[in-house]
Amino acid sequence: MRLGLFPGCNMPALRPDVEKAIRVSMAELGVELVDLEGYVCCPAFGTFPSCDEDGYLALSGWNMSIAEEKGVDLLIECGSCYSSLRTGRHHILGSDSTKARVNELLAIAGKKIDGKATPRHITDVMYHDIGCKTIRSSIRKSLEGLHAVVQYPCHTLFPSEIVGFDNPARPHVLRELVEALGAEVDSYSCEYMCCGGAGGFHATSAPQAEAFAKQKFDAIRTETKADLIVVSCITCLMYMDHVQVSLSKNGDTKYAYPVFDYNQLLALCMGFDPRQVASIADVPRDGVWKQMTSLDSAT
Repeated sequence: MRLGLFPGCNMPALRPDVEKAIRVSMAELGVELVDLEGYVCCPAFGTFPSCDEDGYLALSGWNMSIAEEKGVDLLIECGSCYSSLRTGRHHILGSDSTKARVNELLAIAGKKIDGKATPRHITDVMYHDIGCKTIRSSIRKSLEGLHAVVQYPCHTLFPSEIVGFDNPARPHVLRELVEALGAEVDSYSCEYMCCGGAGGFHATSAPQAEAFAKQKFDAIRTETKADLIVVSCITCLMYMDHVQVSLSKNGDTKYAYPVFDYNQLLALCMGFDPRQVASIADVPRDGVWKQMTSLDSAT
């Protein structure tokens, strides 16, 4: 299986250990990742999609044209990148006039989009193409004995008719992928709430985003036995990790839940070095992988 890795902006710039984890774990599962040289910002919601439709669709088309040239679909971890590119493709191919306009703009740089490349989220590929059974058989260490909660990337759920590959009302894909690593996944009342990260990285809405996130963390604290949080979106990862520092400074409750991207946990369970695949975090993670090493090897 060959897929074009679309790392986005935040992953290579701020969390390169996640990219490393994706590269090594997917290779271990027999997936060849092709680099999309020359890719650009997806573009993220709040930029071109908000003010310049031609610019938004041209950038989306540019990224997909690179994948088309290499004969691969796009593999995406960031929920926003996935939704932006998936929605862009939907609009481009949904109208002959829109597709013609995008190709008119791309032609200036010698590019063209035919619609042969499909943006796919990494959990979609992991669950539907690779499968939990294969993942379970690939690991050398288990999360058995650990309790996890999962954070579903909002932009992979809605609008479900465009981006959906899971049940938007009762998503289960990420839960089952984590269970394949041996962890027990706890449910809680705020499980399907946004992480707050979409507003939390902008100064004008940071206080409101923190208050929103606090509801989620308080529910995790009081309703679950969570030892860790598992995400599959770089925004969720960075925000849920960092906001705990702010919440702990600004209140009486101390929050210290290690946050992992799914492929980081997978890479650790496969036996890869934590210093390479899970080294960057505000909340310390070493307690989790130390407990993993004390468990019996998964079969």
